[in-house]
Amino acid sequence: MKKEEGRKMIEELKNKKGFIAALDQSGGSSKKTLANYGIENVQNDEEMFQKIHEMRSRIIRNEAFTSSHILGVILFKHTMDNPIDGKNTVLYLKEKNIPAFLKIDVGLAEKEDGVELLKEIPNLETLLEEAKKNGIIGTKMRSVIHEYNEFGIKQVIEQQFTLAKTIIKKGLIPIIEPEVDINSTSKMLIETFMKSVIRNELNKMAPEDYVIFKFTLPERENFYDDLLKFKNVLRIVALSGGYSKDVACEKLKQNKKMTASFSRAFLEGLNVSQTEEEFTVNLKSNIEEIYSASVNKI
Repeated sequence: MKKEEGRKMIEELKNKKGFIAALDQSGGSSKKTLANYGIENVQNDEEMFQKIHEMRSRIIRNEAFTSSHILGVILFKHTMDNPIDGKNTVLYLKEKNIPAFLKIDVGLAEKEDGVELLKEIPNLETLLEEAKKNGIIGTKMRSVIHEYNEFGIKQVIEQQFTLAKTIIKKGLIPIIEPEVDINSTSKMLIETFMKSVIRNELNKMAPEDYVIFKFTLPERENFYDDLLKFKNVLRIVALSGGYSKDVACEKLKQNKKMTASFSRAFLEGLNVSQTEEEFTVNLKSNIEEIYSASVNKI
């Protein structure tokens, strides 16, 4: 990427109105996603990944899926490796002026110390090189925090930042996602301690070590806004985390500097049996509602 293109991309990721669509359902969540989409009883993983790629392709090629509302898309590796209408998926998105991020984690380790850390990512350097060659601009990795356990929370954040530094060295932008379980009885305590650990890590980074954060919608409105004072924090986005689309959007409106990066909420109401006209109406409605919650604040 040329320097001028890189500067423009950074500027848009930091300031352009819109949201990041999360189309990165993995092997662990694809069956449920397909069931919600109206496809059940898939026979094996090969069929499952094929069906979910067809669903994602249908969304990406749709006339409602445009750069006027969507800042970027998070992809699963299978989607990056497979074409849409015979064209590389990342290139297809680029022609729509929508940059792509790649989910690089391979799932979660067993719960310990109140958290689920990332499993070790095999062949990480090779994966990052492959992502760059395909035109990917950044990555995403998700951990989960369930309980207020300071040791566990520190492990999550330190693991995320260690990976982020490797990703930055490859010229990519990491989306750091330490999800806090929305059902945790200590959610506010977790968020408070987690943010203090994050601030400590950010203080060790250079202004050009760009990152994006993806957080669970916080208990206290505008709780993460102060992280944007760090010059290398491009944007703070929210995951829907199990909330319905309407609830997630209502909570998002109350957080003035957060935009969306919804997955389940983004796909809500879409069904394989819908005609293209019906599908477009529903997708457009979702996009407009999520966009509005991202840019029109209470």
